[in-house]
Amino acid sequence: MSGDESKTVKMVIAVVHDHDAHNLMEDLSNSEFKATKMATTGGFLREGNTTFMIGTDEEHLDEVLEIIKDNCEARKKTIAPMSPVANSMESYYSFPMDVKIGGATVFIMDVEQFIKM
Repeated sequence: MSGDESKTVKMVIAVVHDHDAHNLMEDLSNSEFKATKMATTGGFLREGNTTFMIGTDEEHLDEVLEIIKDNCEARKKTIAPMSPVANSMESYYSFPMDVKIGGATVFIMDVEQFIKM
């Protein structure tokens, strides 16, 4: 990938739940994909996420997506009511609710140039 212009390179950015990050990184590494991992925070639940940046040839894109899918299962979580004193009014809720956590949000971009130094 580092200088071969005949291959189309893709950047996969995957935002996953922290709970899924370790297994995803292991499977990516075992399949010889290189990934950069960053700690990030989700908005609504303010829980930890991990964002992966994965560079791959277009021909291996489906394999990367399958690894992400296999490791990042969506699931429901019941969250307790929050007091408006503990949080801002705009995110206040007064009853337990089920929310979907896990899964992955994936962005795929064309890479114009890839240089490894």
